[in-house]
Amino acid sequence: MNPVQESLLQLITETSTNLPADARRALKRAQLQEEFGSRAALALNTIVDNIVSAEEDTQPICQDTGMPTFIVHCPAGFDQLTFADDIRAAIVEATKQGKLRPNSVDPLTGKNSGDNLGPGTPVIHFHQWRQDEVEVRLILKGGGCENKNIQYALPTELPGLGRAGRDMDGIRKCILHAVYQAQGQGCSAGFIGVGIGGDRTTGYELAKEQLFRDLEDTNPNETLAELENYIMGTANQLGVGTMGFGGKVTLLGCKIGVMNRIPASFYVSVAYNCWAFRRLGVVLDPATGDIKRWLYKDTVEKMERPVAAFDSEHAIVLQAPISDEQIRSLKVGDVVIIQGEMHTGRDELHHYLMEHEAPVNLQGGIIYHCGPVMLKDDDGTWHVKAAGPTTSSREEPYQADIIEKFGLRAIIGKGGMGAKTLAGLQKSGAVYLNAIGGAAQFYANCVKEVSGVDLLDRFGVPEAMWHLQVEGFPAIVTMDAHGNSLHKEVADESMLKLEDLKEPVFA
Repeated sequence: MNPVQESLLQLITETSTNLPADARRALKRAQLQEEFGSRAALALNTIVDNIVSAEEDTQPICQDTGMPTFIVHCPAGFDQLTFADDIRAAIVEATKQGKLRPNSVDPLTGKNSGDNLGPGTPVIHFHQWRQDEVEVRLILKGGGCENKNIQYALPTELPGLGRAGRDMDGIRKCILHAVYQAQGQGCSAGFIGVGIGGDRTTGYELAKEQLFRDLEDTNPNETLAELENYIMGTANQLGVGTMGFGGKVTLLGCKIGVMNRIPASFYVSVAYNCWAFRRLGVVLDPATGDIKRWLYKDTVEKMERPVAAFDSEHAIVLQAPISDEQIRSLKVGDVVIIQGEMHTGRDELHHYLMEHEAPVNLQGGIIYHCGPVMLKDDDGTWHVKAAGPTTSSREEPYQADIIEKFGLRAIIGKGGMGAKTLAGLQKSGAVYLNAIGGAAQFYANCVKEVSGVDLLDRFGVPEAMWHLQVEGFPAIVTMDAHGNSLHKEVADESMLKLEDLKEPVFA
């Protein structure tokens, strides 16, 4: 690799494996606010444990390394074409080293390119400026939080909040609703960037640009600064909490920008980012390609590994095949420790299983909603490099049918599932277990062996069915076999709190 590519590879590696200082400080503040021993505190301790492991081992903080998005500022006359080639070369090498998960998929064929290259990937935005150096900023925003982005066209009616008009109060309502609707599916507690105005495309671009701001800056627009402070104070009254478990901290950061619009359109666009706020930057010497300085690294913010995230001594051990009797003895809130075999399964596998038999016997078994980062060594043995849960709601159309068809006893994921799955759990005798979203290193350390893989050639690494032998894999029962759902409970309670915020605040 040439010097430019080496510098870019270093940027990608650091962004994937090392959370910036401002995000770490936000998480530390959240830890201090949650009640010791609560589900939110447990989740935050797991998150911190994961951050420490990722930094120490130089491995991805979260297995979903998202759509790499680069913002490049360069002098006039700078060779942007060659620099884009250098970015793509660094992306390929980072993928080969397991710092990025292969995430570039052809939407027509479903084929994964395997190297994170393809039409539209990675995303690169070039901007000229009147400086003699090159600034490169990178954000890795995973699919779980990307799916919770939302755009509002004002005026509109919002659940719980009523009419949102074309004014500051309408904007306020949209932002609060955006935080509410993410619940735990976006790996809360999270960060939001908000774009007011523009058109549908530029509004979302403006919202994402806000995520590149320092969390501790002050908005130069006094009106927006006031709105940012209001949102930070008020959104945390909703009680969604970390992972949607309930709690005092739902939002870790809010940055808002504005641009002009045309008279017919009034958009409020919200880019939601999970707690794994992976964005860093470098300033390069345009002549040598060397890194002159880092962005978002003005200070060093060390995090101490918690003594213990989960209380393993009092947890319930589940080992597949699991009996109907043991499953029906579980209730929402129980902490379980999984031993033995589980099988990964995401969108493509669930669609496949509706029409085909499973490659392995799933009776009494466990499906893990996970698209891991995997690397194969020289003797052909696969190793898990990152293995946190993906958002489960995408499997709602399939899950109840697959549980019944194959006799599954447990589903592991994040963010919960809906009414159809809840009814299916009750009917078939199964539970939904919530793992801590983004905790890719924490859970990778629980995998002791990869015992096999199916459908790899058909679906690619993230969507293949991996067979994992695990030890000490912790999770929380959030949907049981008796019709109870923590996710529904938190969503209902936070809706009531949202309704309390209906009355106008801004004149």
